[in-house]
Order: sequence, then structure tokens, then C-alpha cells
Amino acid sequence: MVVSAVESSPTSAEHRVDPLGDPFLRTCFALPARPVTFLRRPRLTRHLDQALRTPLTMVNGAAGAGKTLLVADWAAGLAQPPAWLTMEAEEERPGMFWAYFLHALRTWGSPISEQIGAPADANHVNRRVLSAIAEDLEARSPAVTVVLDEYDRVTVPEVAEQLDFVLQHAGQGLRLVLVTRTEPMLSLHRYRAAGALTEIRNAELAFTPEEAAALLEGHGLSLPVGTARALVDRTGGWAAGLRLSALAAQQSPDPETYLKEFEASRSTVADFLLAEVLKRQPEQTQDLLLRVSVLDRLCPDLVNALTGRTDAERILSELCRGNAFVEQLGHSWYRLHPLFGEILRAHLRVRRPGLEPELHRRAARWLRRAGSLPETLSHGAAAGDWEFTAGALVDDLAIGQFFTGLRSDDLARLFSRMDPGATSPATDLVRAARELSQSDLGRGTAHLRHAEARLATGRADPAAAQLCFALLEALAARLSGSPARAERAAESADEVQPEVPAHLLDRHPELPALLLTHLGSARVWAGRFEDARVSLSRVADSPGRAATLLAREESMGHLALIDYLNGWTGRAEHQALESVNGTEQCGPFGPGGSGIGRVVLAAVAVDRNELARAEALLDEADGPPASLHDPVTAAGRAMVTARLQLARGNTRAAVEAADPAVAADVASPWADSHETLVTSAAHLAEGRYESAAEVLRQLGDGQPVCAVEAARIQLAVGDAEAAIDLLDSVPGAHPAAGPAVTVRAMLVRAQAADAAGDAAGARRLVALALHQARRERLRRPFLDAGRWLRPLLVTAPLHQLAAGWLRPDSSSYGTPGGPGGPPWPIVVEELSTREQDVLERLAQMMSTQEIAADLFVSVNTVKTHLKSLYRKLGVNRRSDAARRGRDLRLL
Repeated sequence: MVVSAVESSPTSAEHRVDPLGDPFLRTCFALPARPVTFLRRPRLTRHLDQALRTPLTMVNGAAGAGKTLLVADWAAGLAQPPAWLTMEAEEERPGMFWAYFLHALRTWGSPISEQIGAPADANHVNRRVLSAIAEDLEARSPAVTVVLDEYDRVTVPEVAEQLDFVLQHAGQGLRLVLVTRTEPMLSLHRYRAAGALTEIRNAELAFTPEEAAALLEGHGLSLPVGTARALVDRTGGWAAGLRLSALAAQQSPDPETYLKEFEASRSTVADFLLAEVLKRQPEQTQDLLLRVSVLDRLCPDLVNALTGRTDAERILSELCRGNAFVEQLGHSWYRLHPLFGEILRAHLRVRRPGLEPELHRRAARWLRRAGSLPETLSHGAAAGDWEFTAGALVDDLAIGQFFTGLRSDDLARLFSRMDPGATSPATDLVRAARELSQSDLGRGTAHLRHAEARLATGRADPAAAQLCFALLEALAARLSGSPARAERAAESADEVQPEVPAHLLDRHPELPALLLTHLGSARVWAGRFEDARVSLSRVADSPGRAATLLAREESMGHLALIDYLNGWTGRAEHQALESVNGTEQCGPFGPGGSGIGRVVLAAVAVDRNELARAEALLDEADGPPASLHDPVTAAGRAMVTARLQLARGNTRAAVEAADPAVAADVASPWADSHETLVTSAAHLAEGRYESAAEVLRQLGDGQPVCAVEAARIQLAVGDAEAAIDLLDSVPGAHPAAGPAVTVRAMLVRAQAADAAGDAAGARRLVALALHQARRERLRRPFLDAGRWLRPLLVTAPLHQLAAGWLRPDSSSYGTPGGPGGPPWPIVVEELSTREQDVLERLAQMMSTQEIAADLFVSVNTVKTHLKSLYRKLGVNRRSDAARRGRDLRLL
């Protein structure tokens, strides 16, 4: 029965009891008290201020998200406090709900007209009463604000419909704030479309690291923001988790360590989540939550596979709508709140011991069919099913990821736990990949031999496994300096590749790229430069995908070395810079590969007599401890280090550095030739001419630069005929020889002509050498030429050709380094527009970060422009670049 204005007038007694005749529970109308440690969050209270301008506000978050205290703090700060009603289970019936709603208005000084009746039936409300309430509220100014806390307790659709009716017809006279764990059964889409809804949800309720640090400080814990950030990451910024953790940390002798390492499963946080979230669910839903706790993300089909059920889609949707710490990721994928998942996993081990590995096994197989390899590997490893896990990696053709820098460390860590008893071709291949990725050639090769034997006796013909084996065999061949073995591995790969599904090769471009890189490196070691260029160029010219980035870097670095050994210094520098800049752009992976690009840049720096820069580049070329260390890089480093020591006059150090100390199956002709040349040059510098000549007799058929260096030494020891014979062999045998070769050859011929009294011929040859060297900025050949050259360089027109880059000319440029500093080179290329922008900001003393911000580009992009700028201006430092820019009137 409903008592209305028509039926009767309410009495004062009716205002004190509910429709069941019981007194109203006063606690339902009390504004919740905030604890002493409560942290005000202005960003959220400012957002809540919008509730005064929209008919409906919804604060929707999980248990313990801080919803109620937030709204209570906001309400307490208003000039006119809103009516507050905390819902109880009994109040979800229509009559009870409206009786409490009306009493809340009376309690907070906003009573409805006495002419409107009060519900007398706990289960029913007359529509006329609802209309009268709406009409009364519609006339209010200012509007009445009502907060319904714990509104998720109202599950009767009739109440939601009635509330929606009153809210719509109350117009601007009612502001309704719902504090709830679940999505209310209201026409939210209509309010959103009309801009009449203010929403605060879980993501906004989550504490920021700064807020967490302030909360901890309120509990007497003065800890760094870094500790708070780690705690926020673990708890997801969940308010109750942070507060409970802070309370527990107060009892710890080392609060900071406790907050970093506390066992969530044995804490008050676990008690809260198990009581407030898990145990509120039906038994079958509890079982589902425990089983899916092993997953990082979940979808209905995967959950059904783990639970044996068919209704996971409905349950997950309900859990997500109910803010039961299940978050929707989109496209039917969900995840558990990290801390909730951690606690559920511990609870699973107690309630269902021994089930966890089986759940991981089921998940791994489902994810394998779904094509999610990283998750497949993670769950397979967690299940301890190593043959399946290694097989998944090999069958997917993903073994090259050990060498791409993208997932290398993750894979190495995951498979470091592999059971030694797991024996299959795939487990052997994975073990080999892991060892080779750490440059452990001995153990890697041993595992490769085991894999080869098992593959040979297998019943099936696993094309993917054979291709993975070929890749690792080519790498082992490269690291061991065995070109013939690398060629055989490449041939095997070519034979088996047509049998591999095309979609796997498309998914893993790193595998053929790595294979060609290893083959190219082995060919460089063998001195087969043109064959090496073919395979390396295929990789260097391939699309710049993240998976092939390091392979491209190494290929470009090896191509740069080939150009350098053939005398093309400028081309070598360009390739090497491309190589180095490519890996720097890969961000967190940092400089990778073997560092061959930096070795070539160091070699170019020696040729330009930039010795400090060369030494710095050699230091950078060391790379990370786990990077590949192949014979080519070792020999290149030894060659450059020895030449650097020779340039500094440290002959003994040069001889010691010339030996690359690489255990290779086959000797490298160019590496041996350079070692011989350094030893001979050292004897020559020490005045031991006969020893120098004796060493030269051991010189084989080297590269062009070796032949020219040998000719220079032969001339120095007095064998002009042998020197000329060596020079005559260069143009015909090596028509592609570059300026670094031809300049040295001209200087040797010029020295021979000068010694024979042909001064005009010597000057003509030196002039040609200066013309060619000027563009490449090759200073070292002239410094190594000896005293005979100095008188010629002061004569016209040689003096003019050498001025500004080889010899100082204060009238034109000045000197960059003060007395005794190296002279300025000429500028051989115009600056790009962006390089000009960077130069102008350098002159303003702006840092790299400031330049990046000013030009709206990344720091790495600025570094790339700086390197190019330095190269074009022939400098190594910021101040020199600015001074050089002013001298050339670029600023």
C-alpha cells in the first residue's frame, strides 16, 4: 500500500520508520569519516566538481579503489553538503529504496513536500509518488545533490527504472551521484550522448607514483618516489592495496625493502581481496578465477580450454562489469589485476596443489594454435615441457631472435632453465643458439653436433629445424673462421628453404638476413670481397625492419670494411656511419652487432690523422659483453690499433697489437698481410732496414692497400725496382682501387722520381696526390711519406693545394686547436638545412636535449645530424664546429 497526498497525510511517526515499521538506520545517512592518513587528491575533487553541472555522476571502481572516501571528502568541502545515502541490501526493494531516499533528503535539510506520501509497501511504489517527487525536485533552485553510495547493492531492475524516471523528469533540480562497483542499470548511453554524465572510473582512481609517495609519507614512511613507483606498478595504483601495504610496512624494520619484496599472498592485501572479491563470487566462478590466474591475458576460448567450461564469455563480462579486478583489454581479451592474479596463483597452489603445471600446459597448446609464440614459450617453460617449448620456437622459425636484440635476453633467460634431460633436435638447436649468442663457440658447436646427429636419424624431414640448423652452422663457421663450412651451410639452407612455409619466412625475415650476414663475413675473412659484397648487399639493401636491424648494421659495417681495404675512405665512412646510426636508432637495444662500423670509422680517422677520435671509436667498438666477436672484427680492430700506434711512434705496441689473436680454422690473407706490413713498418721506423725487408718477403698476395704499403717500405729500404714493380701491379690487378690506394701509390712514385732527380715529375705526382687526397681529407699518407716531401709542399702551387686542410693557413681559416693543433680541412659537402639549424643552435651553446626540443625531433636524430655536421666541417667538438662555422661564414 502507498500512502499518497490523496490517501492521507504523513505523520511525524511515519518519518521515523521504514515501510517495515523499523526505525531508519542512522548510519546510512552519515557522511563517512576520513581516516587521519587520508590523502586529498585535488585532481579528482576538481573532476567531481562537474557533478554540480550534470544530472548524473558515476564514480565506478573496484573494491578498495577509494571511491567512497573520495566522494565524502568532496562532499564535505561543498558549501551545501549533498544528501548522503549508503545503500544496504534491504534497500534494494522499491518501497524500501524510496523510503530511504526521501529520508536522506529530510536528514540533510532538503525534504520533499509534506503533501507527497511515503511508501508503505516495502516491495512497491505508486507511479504517482514518483511523479510527485520529480515534480517537487524540478522546481528546486539550487538543485538538490544526492549521493547514493554502494549503489551496486541495488540489483532490482525496477528500482533502476524508477530512479531513471525521476532523474529525467526532475530536470535541473536534481544532481545524482552514484558510487558503485558495477555498471548501473541506467540509460548511460543517453546521458553520455547528451553530455549529461560525469564519470570517474578505475583508471582515474588509481594512485600516481607521486600520490603514492605522499600517501606513504602520511603513514610515516618517507620513501623515494622510485619505491612508490614500483609499488604502484605492482598494485596498479589500487588505493586499498597501497594503504594496507603502508600499514604493514610500518611494522617492518626496513619499510623500503618490505614494500619492494612483500609476499602479496601472505598479507592483509590478500585477506582483503579474497574476502571482498573472490569469496563474493559463486563457487564455479571462484574456480574459474583460480585457474585463469596463471594467464597474463585471457579470452573466453582460452578460459574454456583451461576450465572445461563453455560459458567463460558471460562470466568474464559479468566480472568486468562488476569491477571484480578483471579488466577488459579490447577485442574480447581481458586480464586480472596484477596483484589479484598474484594472490590467486598462491591461493591456487593451496586449494589445488599440482594443477598449475597442467594449466600452463593447456595454455601453451592453445596459444600455440592461436599463433602467439611469446606466450606459448612462457607457458611451455612454466609447465616444464621443454621439448614442446623448444619445438615451438624452432617450428616457428624464430630461433634467429636469439641474435636480433629484440627478444635475445628474454629467450636466453627463459631457456637457461631448460631441463638437461630434455633431448630432441629442437632442444639441442636452442641450446646451441643460446651458447652462440653468448659467443661460446665451443659449447655451441658441441650442441650443434648433437642436433645434427638427431636430425639425421629423425623419421620425418623437419624443414624448419634443418633451416635453423643451417643458420647456426653458418654462424659457428663465421666465428671459427671457416669460410668453406659457411658456404656449405648456405647451400644447405638454399636446398631446404623451398620446403619451409612461405608465411614463416615472411614472419621471420631475420633468419635469411642473419644467414647471409654470416656468409658474407666468412667471405670477407677469406678475402673474397666481391662475393662477400653480393651477399652483404642483399641484407644492407633490404627493408629496414626491426627484426633485421642488427643484421643490416653488421652487413653495412662489413661492406664499409671492404671499401676501406680497397682504398675508398669516403664510401667506407658513409657506410660505417649508416651502420652505426642504424643501431643507435634502435633505442633500448643500444649499439649492437660486432662494432665493425666503429672499427672502420676509427680506421678512417687514422688516415685523417684524427688520432684521439680513432682511439675513442675503438673504445666504443668493444660493444656489450654478449655481442658477437668474429675474426673479421678482431682483425680489423688489430689493424687499426696497430696503425694508430705506428702513427704515434709506438712501434713495439704496434707490433703487439697487429696480431688479432683469433683462433681461426683458415688464415685470412688480408689480415696476415696487414700484420706483416705493420711488423715491417715497425722495423723500418726503428732503423732496422734489413729486418724490414726480410719481413716483406713473407708478404703474400694482399689487397691493393697492402701492395702500395709494401712498395713504400721497399722504397724506404732502398729497393726502388721492387717498389715500382709492386705499384705497377695495382692498377691492372685492382682497377677499383680507391683514393687511399692511389694517393699512396702516387707518393711512392713521386719519392722514386725525387730520388732519381726528376723534380718536375715528383711535383706533378704530389700535386695529383693532393688533389685526390683533398676531397677525402687523407693526411696520413703525407705524414708517413717522410722528410723528402716537406721541401716540395712549401713550393707553389703545392703550398696552395695543401693550405687549409693539410697545412695551416691563418689567412683563410685559423687553427682549431691552438699551437700545434691539426689544421682545418676544407668543407667538401654543403650543409643540409637541418644541419644548418643544428649548427646555429650549437653556436648558442644549446645542449643536445635542448636542440632536440627546439627542433621537435628526437635526441638520436640530433646526434645523427651532429656526426654528419662534424664530418663535413672536419671537426670533433662542438666548440670547433661553431668556430669553423663562423670562419666559413655559415653563421
